[in-house]
Amino acid sequence: MEKPLIIQSDRTVLAEVQNPAYPEVRGFLGSFSEMVKSPEYIHTYRITPISLWNAAACGVRYGEIVDFLRKWSKYPISHTLLTEIDEEYHAFGKVVLKRGEDGFYLDIEDADAYRRVLNFEPMANHIIRAVNGRIYVSPASRGDVKQVLMELGLPARDVAGYEDGDPLDVKIDPEKLQLRPYQEAAVDIFYANGSAEGGSGVVVMPCGAGKTIVGIGIMARVRANTLVLTTNTTALKQWKRELVERTGLAEEQVGEYSGETKNVQPVTVATYQILTYRKSRDDEFKYFEIFDSRNWGLIIYDEVHLLPAPVFRAVSSLQAKRRLGLTATLVREDGNEKDVFALIGPKKFDIPWKDLERQGFIAQAHCVEIRVPLSESVSYDYSMANNRRAFRIASENPMKLPVVAHLLKKHRDDNVLIIGQYLKQLKEISKQFGMPIITGATPQKERDRIFEAFKNGEARQLAVSKVANFAVDLPDANVAIQISGTFGSRQEEAQRLGRVLRPKPGLNEAIFYTLVTDRSVEVRFARNRQIFLSEQGYRYTIENGEHYGLH
Repeated sequence: MEKPLIIQSDRTVLAEVQNPAYPEVRGFLGSFSEMVKSPEYIHTYRITPISLWNAAACGVRYGEIVDFLRKWSKYPISHTLLTEIDEEYHAFGKVVLKRGEDGFYLDIEDADAYRRVLNFEPMANHIIRAVNGRIYVSPASRGDVKQVLMELGLPARDVAGYEDGDPLDVKIDPEKLQLRPYQEAAVDIFYANGSAEGGSGVVVMPCGAGKTIVGIGIMARVRANTLVLTTNTTALKQWKRELVERTGLAEEQVGEYSGETKNVQPVTVATYQILTYRKSRDDEFKYFEIFDSRNWGLIIYDEVHLLPAPVFRAVSSLQAKRRLGLTATLVREDGNEKDVFALIGPKKFDIPWKDLERQGFIAQAHCVEIRVPLSESVSYDYSMANNRRAFRIASENPMKLPVVAHLLKKHRDDNVLIIGQYLKQLKEISKQFGMPIITGATPQKERDRIFEAFKNGEARQLAVSKVANFAVDLPDANVAIQISGTFGSRQEEAQRLGRVLRPKPGLNEAIFYTLVTDRSVEVRFARNRQIFLSEQGYRYTIENGEHYGLH
C-alpha cells in the first residue's frame, strides 16, 4: 500500500488525505502531534514538545510513535529528528515532584537535568535546599515550580498527592444514570484508584458525549466537597440540574455562585465571570475567596480551554486539590496550553469523535461550507476597509440572507440553530423569519423559557449569539447554520459543531452549514476554523451559493 506520510526534519508531517490508508493513520497521528493546516488534499501536522508530553501522559509509548512513523513514512526519517523526538518525549518524567516526611522535593535522577533545574534562575525563589539528587521546594510553590519547569522544557510528573477535602457522600442513582464504557474509562483513568498517579488532568471529549457525566462519575469516586467552575449561568444551572437529577444529592446541597446568587454548599457551581470580576483593573479579584471558603476535595474546570488567565493565579495555589479539566479541544487561542498542562494537569483521556459517531453515541455530522458572493451594495466599502473591518463586512454580507431562507425552507421539519457573531445580523434574521433570539443581553429567565420551548418542539428555529457556544444543552438541534464567527477560532468551531452532535432518534444525523463570503478574508479565517473538523476526521464539502437560492 502507498504510504500517506512525509515526515520532514522541521517536525512537520504532511499527510495525503486521498490515500486509502489515511483514515487508519489519522487517529494515531493525532495522539502525538497537532494539526496545523487542512486544505483538500494535504493535511499538515506538527510534532511539538507539548503534543509529545501529552502523549506520554496518556500512555502512548515512545516505541509506538517511532514504529508508526517508520511504517507510514514515504521516505527515510532524519536521525536528528528521531533523536529530538526521543529527548522531548522522555523529558516528561525526568523531574518527579514527590512528598516525603521532610517535605516536597523534586526527584531528579538525570544528572544533567538536575544541574539545569538547580541553576535555572527562575527556580531560585522556590528552592529550600538541594541534597543527594533531591531539590526541596516550598509546598506553596508547587504550581509555580511546575510552570517554571515547563519553561525549562522539563515538565514535572506530579505524584505528591492531594488533600482529601471534607467528605461528601456522592452516589450516582443507577436508575437515572448508567455510564457508557468510554465514560467509565475516563473516570477510571483520571481517578487511578485514588493514587497520586491520578487526580489531576484533562479529559477531552466531544460536545454531546457526556463530559458532565464524567465529572459526576469522578465526584462519586472522590466523594468530597466539590467546586465546579463553568462558563456562564446557563451552564451553571445545567450542572446543578444534572447533579440533583443523577445523584443522591439534595437540591440544597448544591449551591450557586454567580452574579445572581452567592450560595456556597458542599457542591458549589460558580461561573468564571464572577471569579474574574473586579471594580477596576487595579483591584483584587473580589470573589477569589470562594477557593478558600471550603475544604474542597475536587475542583472541576468545565470548558478548561476557556479558563480565564487571571484564574490561573488561583489554580497555581490549589495544587493540593484534585483538579479535573473538561473540554472538547485542548486548543487555546491565547496559547496558554502549557499553563493548562502545568496547573490543571496533562491530557488523561481523549477519544476520537469519529469513534463515538461509529458507535452511535453522537450524531453523524455532515459539514458543508457554502460560498456566497459579496453583495454589490457593500463591495465598495469592502474594497476600502482594513482587514478587521473587511472581515465584518464579509461576515454580515446581505447575500447570506437568501441562503438562510433557502436552508430554513429545506429544513422546515428540522430543529435549526442559526449561530452568529454579530447582533445586528442576528436580529435582522430573527425579525425576517420570525424566530426567537438569544443574546448576551437576554435575561436568564427568558433564556430558560426559550431553550425550553426549543427542546419541547414549540419553536423549531432559534437564533443564538456567542452565548450558545459553550455548555448549552440543546439536545434536539440537528441542523446548525453558522452565519458568522470569531476570527478563525478552532475552539469556537468545536463548540458550534457540538451543538448538533447529541444522539438523535432514527438516522442519527446532523448537518453543520457554514456561510462564507467567497473571495474575501472570511475564506482565510474559515480555513483555520476547519482545521478542527479535519483533526476529528470530518470531511467538509464546499458548495456554491447558487445551489442554495442564489441566481
